[in-house]
Amino acid sequence: MAIGHEGFEGHPIGTIFVLGDSTAVMEKSKQLTINPFQGISEAERNVLDPHIREALKNFAVLDGAFVIREDGVVLAAGRYLQTGEGNVELPLGLGARHAAAAAITVETNAVAISVSQSSGAVRVFKGGQSVLELQQVARRS
Repeated sequence: MAIGHEGFEGHPIGTIFVLGDSTAVMEKSKQLTINPFQGISEAERNVLDPHIREALKNFAVLDGAFVIREDGVVLAAGRYLQTGEGNVELPLGLGARHAAAAAITVETNAVAISVSQSSGAVRVFKGGQSVLELQQVARRS
């Protein structure tokens, strides 16, 4: 929620976090840029570590998705999700980021969390469906 509310340096950002079924997610995605988490110990890449949460905010400006293993270890940032987005139905107004997040959950057993750049809303997708939506009360400006 903090990424959707605060953005990065006061500017709104959007991103995708894909949680679980990480082997399948990595197979259905490709690296868009240098992976900032490569070569860092697993202990230093766990989302339970408060320091990594700040790094996630910083790297959310990269195009692509974060891939997070079942145990909370961040495997990659900047992953392009290669999915057949035609199998999902989204409400009008949701764009490519949400379609990719929904589609990866159809093609894998992962859960995807998308953060809308325009509204800061956070949506959780499972099985191609939005299962939770959290709207921002007010964004920081």
